[in-house]
Amino acid sequence: MSSPDLATIHRRTFLGGFLLSVLVAPLAAPAPAQQLPGRTARIGFLGDVPSFLDDAFRQGLRELGYVEGQNIAIEHRAPEWKYERLPGLAAELVRLKVDVIVAASPPATEAAKQATSTIPIVFTVSGDPVAEGFVASLARPGGNLTGLATISPELVGKQLEMLKTVAPKISRVAVLQNPSQQSHLSAVRQAEDAARALGVQLQVLKARTPSEIEAAFAAMRSQRAGGVLVLRDAVFRAHRAQIVALAAKGRLPAVYGLREEVEAGGLMAYGASVPQLFRRAAIYVDKILKGAKPADLPVEQPTKFELVINMKTAKALGLTIPQSILVRADEIIQ
Repeated sequence: MSSPDLATIHRRTFLGGFLLSVLVAPLAAPAPAQQLPGRTARIGFLGDVPSFLDDAFRQGLRELGYVEGQNIAIEHRAPEWKYERLPGLAAELVRLKVDVIVAASPPATEAAKQATSTIPIVFTVSGDPVAEGFVASLARPGGNLTGLATISPELVGKQLEMLKTVAPKISRVAVLQNPSQQSHLSAVRQAEDAARALGVQLQVLKARTPSEIEAAFAAMRSQRAGGVLVLRDAVFRAHRAQIVALAAKGRLPAVYGLREEVEAGGLMAYGASVPQLFRRAAIYVDKILKGAKPADLPVEQPTKFELVINMKTAKALGLTIPQSILVRADEIIQ
């Protein structure tokens, strides 16, 4: 394979899109939605999402024939990044007797799970739904929950390896963790295993708010971290501009799980396409509205992940991205 010409390539997108697989068989393309006379399906949507993810979910519904105000109504409840508000908002959706709840994050999924054992729940993002206690297995969820998994805890080892390849002199890496995220516990364990194999020390720092993020980066500087691994999290995505700026100020090479963080100026990201997960969630909603039970709908897993690199940030940090990484990139931002 020839090396990419960085003088002419500005953005390189992986052709063929984002591939998904399930342990048994992928969800078949559904038939168009049939509008029932006098029947408007009510979809509860729980969690904070940026507009592009909300648009992706609604696009998925439109592709299946659902029109808001005609055959569906969406009840959106957002905690404004305060996870402690999620249980009350989930209970509110239950009182509204929605037909299905779409949970936008693992904390939202947990809140919905605690609020109802009968209303179907579709999670859009879960690092490890079995370990998190959402489903009995990926192939046969077994309860009132199903949806899409990112298997993000298993990715952190690869992310750490990429960071070490890009910045080989790093001997100490900070891990930015949200303690409210259950999946981050297993992600940290995976990172610890990978760190031992790579011969680097980890510094795990917890943050949930902008002030805690600021304090975490101050701790990184005082303890002389050489790089940072930012775990995949909705709060970190919301405050990505702050995180990217702090990493730049500390001259810390950083690897992320979301491409949006690289588009905001982060060095590189490796992970599943979240907009595609939200669009695919509409297929689960459609099947449930047509009578399918969550227990019988296998959880989907990604089989293709995006590697996005910001060359401007690499240059600012004085880093030369190895060709072994560049040729694997699905997108290069100049």
